[in-house]
Amino acid sequence: MALGDTLKQLENLDINDIDFSRVGVWPLPGRVALLTIITAIIVGLGYYFLVSDLYSKLNVAANKEQELFTQFENKQFEAANLDAYREQLEEMEETFGALLKQLPKDTEVPGLLEDIDEYGRGSGLTIEKVALQDELVGEFYVELPIKIQVQGGYHEFGSFISGIAGMPRIVTLHDFNISTNRDGGGLLNMVINAKTYRYKDQGDEE
Repeated sequence: MALGDTLKQLENLDINDIDFSRVGVWPLPGRVALLTIITAIIVGLGYYFLVSDLYSKLNVAANKEQELFTQFENKQFEAANLDAYREQLEEMEETFGALLKQLPKDTEVPGLLEDIDEYGRGSGLTIEKVALQDELVGEFYVELPIKIQVQGGYHEFGSFISGIAGMPRIVTLHDFNISTNRDGGGLLNMVINAKTYRYKDQGDEE
């Protein structure tokens, strides 16, 4: 049978005339067409259930590869800069040690009070009171408030405050209160709260 005759039969084929119970006696073109359709269905289902799943796994693997590559680049950068990180750590330790030395120990507090008194007198002020107040225990440190009451003029106050700010120990100043001396003479009274700090020991309680 010529190819042209086969194609002509397929064109004239009515699907309602097909008897699927007699596939074995169908003409060759009909059996070929049915086999082609079945093969296409099997290939399509195989692609859907197998190949598409493999593509999904491939995409997951590709994303994972990109993530690992990014992690590798980060680790490589960190390894290349490890020496620089170590130098920065040493500098931080030195800075921390310098700050630590500025925090007075319990045994140094009386000396700190004496230094404040000397700065006041050296600035030309009359020291009326330098008194340590109750400690305030924080999470990592203990705050040591100091109440300072002096008498003098504005210039002497400025010199006194500058001197305390330049002390080798960490001392912060808070709550300035300046008032006129009731006794006259043009002098002023200043009350100021200073704070210094020390590390919180295990024995310190809240």
